[in-house]
Amino acid sequence: MNAPDPAPFRLTQLSHGGGCGCKIAPATLREIVAKAGSLPLPPDLLVGIETSDDAAVWRINERQAIVATTDFFMPIVDDPYDFGAIAATNAISDVYAMGATPLFALALVGMPIDKLPVATIRRILEGGEAVCARAGIPVAGGHTIDSVEPIYGLVAIGVVDPANLKRNSGAHPGDALVLGKPIGVGIYSAALKKQQLSAAHYAALVASATQLNTPGTTLGTMESVHALTDVTGFGLAGHLLEICRASGAGATIELARIPLHPGVLELARDGFVTGASERNWAGYGADVDLPPGATGVDRALLTDPQTSGGLLVACARDAADEVLALFRSEGFERATVIGSMVPGAPRVALV
Repeated sequence: MNAPDPAPFRLTQLSHGGGCGCKIAPATLREIVAKAGSLPLPPDLLVGIETSDDAAVWRINERQAIVATTDFFMPIVDDPYDFGAIAATNAISDVYAMGATPLFALALVGMPIDKLPVATIRRILEGGEAVCARAGIPVAGGHTIDSVEPIYGLVAIGVVDPANLKRNSGAHPGDALVLGKPIGVGIYSAALKKQQLSAAHYAALVASATQLNTPGTTLGTMESVHALTDVTGFGLAGHLLEICRASGAGATIELARIPLHPGVLELARDGFVTGASERNWAGYGADVDLPPGATGVDRALLTDPQTSGGLLVACARDAADEVLALFRSEGFERATVIGSMVPGAPRVALV
């Protein structure tokens, strides 16, 4: 009798976590970097680590600054091409989140050579290269290592006029908060890990996580846009808190207005929540006010780690329609005003 064919390997089984859910927990990260950046900073370093921004920015001259960032993680999906495409989109997003234009990328590749076929590794890189081609940039080099778990990502380099640079800081009380993409990628990934994600929901995950946050470049030119970031591993509440802390203000968000990917609410109610969501809440939950009657599902949605999530914009209230029109003109049909910046301590309140 012939032995049955072995089951195809799953990339997600080769790693202990996936996507931006791999991030070190917020509280632990703050402890690690607490004493970093204590030396005097050169005046041409326009953005460093001081406000938890998405990228570093170095001024070259009056009209040009280099934007530099890096992002990499373990597989969030099993298809190698999709994994590469998602990781590349996520890395380039940090350039857009500074109001910048991408220039080129370097690949960061760590693969268990004894476990993955070369053809599979090549497909991961092809997924990343395809996204870079859509962004109009080359992969100009990189670095590879033989690692225990599959790791892929990019160093992404961009350019911005310092006058158009957008930071986490700068949001004003009264600003509208606009979210560019629905949330729920972490919940999708938890269901996928347990092989409980439908084909339709998998398609929604990949479509969202490979959609480049191109509106960021134009948002950088808008004076009415006061702060900009992207929502990734720390979840919606965590990245909004970064804006609040950097801007010295609070924020309120309306639960009913937060756009969700299809089926996410039902999956969360069925218990498909990542460990990163719990770590996020442990790290910053003391600065989030939940209304009476809020449930564990509400909390899970606020803290759900997004991989290649949407841009989060703080803009003048009377510019919200213009910002929404920009998003929709570039294919972000579910961009939504989800709340407001408010005076007071840097906290997030769910209403």
